[in-house]
Amino acid sequence: MSVPCVRVPPEEGEATRQALAEADLLDAGHDITVADGWLYVPVSDPDAVPDEYEVVAFDAPVREDQTMPADLLGFEPSYERLGGVYILDEDDSERAGEIADALMACDLPVETVVNRASKVKGEYRIREWDVLAGDGTETVHREYGVEFLLDVREVYFSPRLATERHRVVEQAAADERVFDMFAGVGPFVVPAAKRGADCVGCDLNPAAVAYLRENAARNGVADRVTAIEGDVRETTDAYADWADRLVMNLPHSADEFLDTAVELASDDCVVHLYDIAHEDDPFGPSERAVRAAAGEAYDVEVLVRRDVRSYAPHERNVCLDARLSR
Repeated sequence: MSVPCVRVPPEEGEATRQALAEADLLDAGHDITVADGWLYVPVSDPDAVPDEYEVVAFDAPVREDQTMPADLLGFEPSYERLGGVYILDEDDSERAGEIADALMACDLPVETVVNRASKVKGEYRIREWDVLAGDGTETVHREYGVEFLLDVREVYFSPRLATERHRVVEQAAADERVFDMFAGVGPFVVPAAKRGADCVGCDLNPAAVAYLRENAARNGVADRVTAIEGDVRETTDAYADWADRLVMNLPHSADEFLDTAVELASDDCVVHLYDIAHEDDPFGPSERAVRAAAGEAYDVEVLVRRDVRSYAPHERNVCLDARLSR
């Protein structure tokens, strides 16, 4: 059976394997294979593979020394992995229980299996979960060489956005000042600080702020990360005119915070504004909102219009990268 694989020349194989392993994207159930002059590296989530790699379908051999969930179930289950927590989205409780049992019995590094019990909701943007197996929802997730301690019951974190976060973080320079207005546990600011940037992260959720501080420390960048608890509109007056780069990852309502973003922006600032928009005009609302907030104080240059992923029928999760020049 064909599985998604990154295809590279054999001489690039080890570097590619290490990069995919750091991003937690290797498919442990299939063997890395050389065929027709190419190396095929099986990956667990093709949508999260960085754009620099070519993803193809390839009939990679099943790793015979490992028992996978499909071996026990007779079908290929769908799940996401966040550290040692494996996440299901099953409406049928009996089917969910069978998958959870198979995950715990297989050779994958499973600590806990949970099933989504609600949509993301509330001001902290968290879900309710049914714990199907295991007894702990705190885990360590690794992404591009950075460790994040988090509890899925207390904070919001999407492993599917790893590639997008990496795209933004790769733009941060050592002499930059980066401000994440909705920072969560630090998936933007911690890796940006590892690149040498001076970073500030703000979040309403006290649990997220506590994990942000912990993650800065465990990755050796506590001296370059400041964590602020509270509404960014009310707690960041000391950072007026400070930010060279602003991250605004709060789809549906980030545009409501653009006036504060303009206050935080330095003379030359790149804003990464995320939105959920209709496919007929995915970037127009964000661009109009940025220009309205900037007014006559800044010139606005749109650098990137990026379609991140599908969100719902006819709706897209998008990002607008815009430079504000005073």
